[in-house]
Amino acid sequence: MTLVQMIATSRRAHPLACRDRVLRMGLVVVVFALQACATVANPDRRDPMESWNRGVFSFNDTVDAAVIKPVAKTYRDVVPNWLRTGVGNFFSNLDDVWSGLNNALQLRGLDTADSFGRVAINTTMGLGGLLDIASEMGIERHSANFGLTMGRWGVGSGPFVVIPFWGSSTLRDTAAMVFDIKGNLVNRVDDVPRRDVLTIVNLIDTRAAYLKAGEVVEEAALDRYSFTRDAFLQRRRNQVYDGNPPEEEEAPDPSAVPATQ
Repeated sequence: MTLVQMIATSRRAHPLACRDRVLRMGLVVVVFALQACATVANPDRRDPMESWNRGVFSFNDTVDAAVIKPVAKTYRDVVPNWLRTGVGNFFSNLDDVWSGLNNALQLRGLDTADSFGRVAINTTMGLGGLLDIASEMGIERHSANFGLTMGRWGVGSGPFVVIPFWGSSTLRDTAAMVFDIKGNLVNRVDDVPRRDVLTIVNLIDTRAAYLKAGEVVEEAALDRYSFTRDAFLQRRRNQVYDGNPPEEEEAPDPSAVPATQ
């Protein structure tokens, strides 16, 4: 669930106020995106909307730096490591349910058995998922979502997309988000305040887990947008092809001049 959805589904917010907030945030995203809408010198064929994507990337980066990252740092520094580990295990256990269903849709018998086996063991022996007993028993986690399921059944990734408040994606994965959101067990909690708390805790815990990785990218990458895009697309492609993707065909150079005969 995105920040927009969290605001829009809250019982304590008036419908008109929710609508106005969503519209204001949408206008902010448009302003950031339009500021980056300049011609790209060396366009990447995987990223035909690069100018727009860079604007949204900049917007997300600003929101992260102003709100999410500081909260995640405080969470990391204040909450004991053992408790943060338990929180991460709890949400990973919920994710294993959706992973199991997607592994079944991909006809991956062993991965499906591992995923549902993990849920059964960690939910019962692991105190509702707070302890990852399954990993200690050597049962691997096989993360999967509906975007990956579509990819393994031959649906192309489509162009790279940056989604406001969400981040890197592709056209295929963006379309699959409708199913992935429904498959998230947190979104099935009927009590809205409790569901919102779980969503926010999951967001903060996930961001805290990637604080060090984000610092490495900030120090190493001259162009964080290109670095993030290439890393995401490469990882996603490796997932679809089980780490052994076919070689991508080189796109013809439009500036090349054919030899005269």
